[in-house]
Amino acid sequence: MKRLVLSILSGVICVSASNAWAVAPIDFQVVPPSIDAASFVLMDYATGDVLASGNPDERRNPASLTKLMTGYVIDRALDQHKITMDDVVTVPQEAWVAGNKVLAGSSLMFLKPGDRVTVRNLIQGIIIDSGNDACVAMADYVAGSQDAFVGIMNQYVQKLGLTNSHFETVHGLDAPGQFTTSYDLAKLSRAIIGGEPEEYHMYDEKSLTYDNITQQNRNGLLWDKSLNVDGLKTGHTETAGFNIIASATEGNRRLIAVVMGGKSSKGREEQARKLLTWGFREFTSMQVFKAGQSVSTEKVWFGDKPQIKVGSLSDVYLNIPQADSEKVKAQYVLNNQQIDAPLTKGQDVGTINIVDNGKIVKTVPLVALEDLPKGGIVSRAIDYIKLKI
Repeated sequence: MKRLVLSILSGVICVSASNAWAVAPIDFQVVPPSIDAASFVLMDYATGDVLASGNPDERRNPASLTKLMTGYVIDRALDQHKITMDDVVTVPQEAWVAGNKVLAGSSLMFLKPGDRVTVRNLIQGIIIDSGNDACVAMADYVAGSQDAFVGIMNQYVQKLGLTNSHFETVHGLDAPGQFTTSYDLAKLSRAIIGGEPEEYHMYDEKSLTYDNITQQNRNGLLWDKSLNVDGLKTGHTETAGFNIIASATEGNRRLIAVVMGGKSSKGREEQARKLLTWGFREFTSMQVFKAGQSVSTEKVWFGDKPQIKVGSLSDVYLNIPQADSEKVKAQYVLNNQQIDAPLTKGQDVGTINIVDNGKIVKTVPLVALEDLPKGGIVSRAIDYIKLKI
C-alpha cells in the first residue's frame, strides 16, 4: 500500500491508496449551544459545512433579510455592466412613503419623489438603513418594475440552489407566499460574501447620513468587541420575529450565523454571538490539499508517459472539532485498478475519502492533474504485452 504524508496547517494527514473503502458517515459528538430561536444555522464560509443547526429547513418569513437577495440582484446588474455605482436614479412616486401606503411605518431611507440619488447611495440605504423605499427605487431602475425585479430574484433563487425560498416583494414586508429558510439564507450569504467584494464592505458600515438624517446600522454586533463581525443584516416583522445574519472572521476563518424567529432585537444578537463564539472555539479549519497538489503518482498504460500525477484541482478545507485535528487521515480509491491513456486534466480517476477514526468526514474527486495523450504504436504494443504476461 502506498503512503504519502502531507504537512498541513493544523497537523499531518496521511494519504494512502486502497482498492476498497467502506465506513459510516461521521457524526461529530460536539454539543452546540442552546439557541433560543425558531430556526438557526452556523455555516463555515470556506467549505459551506454546517457546524450547527436547528430547524434549518423550516420555511419562515424572511422580513428584511429579503434585502440580501435584493442586493445580490443589484450586484449582478453591476457585474453585467447594466448599471454603475455612479448612475443617478430619479426616485419614483412608488418609493415615497406618502405615495405608497405599503411602506407606512416601515424602515426607510426617507426618499422623496424626484430626488436624484446615486446607485451607490441607494445600495447603502438598502443595507445600512434597511430602506424599503430604496429597494423600490432600485427595483424600478434595474428591472422597470417591482414585479419584474421579483421575477429576477426568483431566477437567482433557482441558480443558487435555494430550494426552500420564494420571494414576493423587493423589501421583505409580509406577503403571502414569501418564505425562506435559515439554511438557504446561509447559502445566499456565502454567495454575497464571495461574489460582491465592492458591495460587501457596505455591510460593515455603521451609519448613513442622507438628506441630513443619520441612521445607525441595525446590526448591533458590528460594535461587539469580542468578535470581528462585518455583516450582514437584520430583519423584523410581527410574523417573522427577530431575524439576523452575522458573519465574523478569526484569523483566516469566516463563519456565518443565521438566526430566525428570535424573541427580541438584543436576543437575536445574543443567539448569533453564541453560535459564532462556539464555532470559533470548538472547531478548527484545516487545509487538507492545495489546488493542483499531487496526492500520488499513478501508473498509466498505453500513454506517452508511464505515470501521471493525481490530486485535486481545487483547495480542499475541512472543519473538525479541535480535539480531532490530529486524528484525520485520507485514503483514495481509484475508479479502476488500471488507468489507461488518453487522460485529460481534471478527468475523474477516483475518490479521496478524508476520514477521522475510520469514519468518512468528506469526499473529494481524485482527478488527473495533467493531460496525458496516447503513446505511439510501439509503446502501446509493449504495454499490451506486459499486461498479457
